[in-house]
Amino acid sequence: MTVENVIELLELRMKRVISFLPRKRRPYFEELKRHFTSRGILLAGPRGSGKTTFLLSLAEEKNIFYISADDPIIYTTPFQDLAQYILIHYDGLIIDEVHYLKDWSLHIKTLYDSFPNKTIWLSDSSSVVLRKGIADFSRRFVVHQLPLMSFREYIYFETGKELPKITDPFDKTSLQIVPEILREIDILKYFKTYKENGTRPFYQEGNFAERVKNVLEKSIYVDIPYIVGQLSENHFGVMKAIVSYLAFSKIPTINIEAMCRDWSISKQKLYQLLFAMEEIGLITIVQKSSIEKPYSKGSKIFFADPVIYNVLEAETGNFREAFVVFALKNKGTLLAEKDETKGDLIFNGIPLEIGGANKKPKQADFVIRDDIDLPVRNVIPMWVLGMGW
Repeated sequence: MTVENVIELLELRMKRVISFLPRKRRPYFEELKRHFTSRGILLAGPRGSGKTTFLLSLAEEKNIFYISADDPIIYTTPFQDLAQYILIHYDGLIIDEVHYLKDWSLHIKTLYDSFPNKTIWLSDSSSVVLRKGIADFSRRFVVHQLPLMSFREYIYFETGKELPKITDPFDKTSLQIVPEILREIDILKYFKTYKENGTRPFYQEGNFAERVKNVLEKSIYVDIPYIVGQLSENHFGVMKAIVSYLAFSKIPTINIEAMCRDWSISKQKLYQLLFAMEEIGLITIVQKSSIEKPYSKGSKIFFADPVIYNVLEAETGNFREAFVVFALKNKGTLLAEKDETKGDLIFNGIPLEIGGANKKPKQADFVIRDDIDLPVRNVIPMWVLGMGW
């Protein structure tokens, strides 16, 4: 098959897929687009967060050619020949799921240098894979993250309403718009369904629980090996055990010594697996101190996507803390409280207590609850934290 034949087929596929793009897209895309000005960009984000839809929308708007590296047709001809043809006839090239392309970093380096006036944008589930692949291009390629969908975005999908952002849930001025939001929609009704299936846009297509379980499987068996390297069945078993433990334990921590003993694995390897699971957006590790060693004893570990707790019919209490971590982790410094009599988490120096009905503040500055819609004194509704992006 000639390069021209492959290009023709890829163009038809690209146009067909673009024609089926959803009309309603994540509001976060508009904010992300403003950052897509560099000719070398790496887009990372969890599976199912909308990276492909976003990149195809850019391909539609601009004269940029989109290909997915897991499309078998691109391997019917030498990739350099294919990519060079594209960059001669188009303003740029988008490669989705780039880690599927063998020796992809070598290809990208050659193309980047050979076509200094052309755009090359890449995507993958892990920013680590991207950064490691083109480490010496770090000054030229900019990394951007696409997070999972916020509660505010979910409301837009469900109602068509673009509600205002609440940028600081602990500031009285920011909270002044809460009554306005409550007049617009039944907030707790939508927050309930968001907690069940709202963090990934594909929830609209049905079979959400099964699709998230497939994401878990692919994250472990496909994505992590690209970070860690060769893994044994025992290593995969360890990661599945971590997932199971996080789902059903009332305490969101892992006994490192016991797990190493039970699975005959070294601490170094277990830490390596935990690091990889965090880097691909499967878990989030919250330490008790910003100066502690990675994954030190007492660190709290949560699913990075809090909806996974509901998908696995897991521990509700852990969902609450996981959601707070999900909403705040990229907004400031988040730590686990060393003294649990004082609270659960510390955000930018503010002690937080998290729970449901009748939760008391202990010595925390704020209580975050999932069963109220309006802030009362030092009690913050949990949904408010999901309105920040």
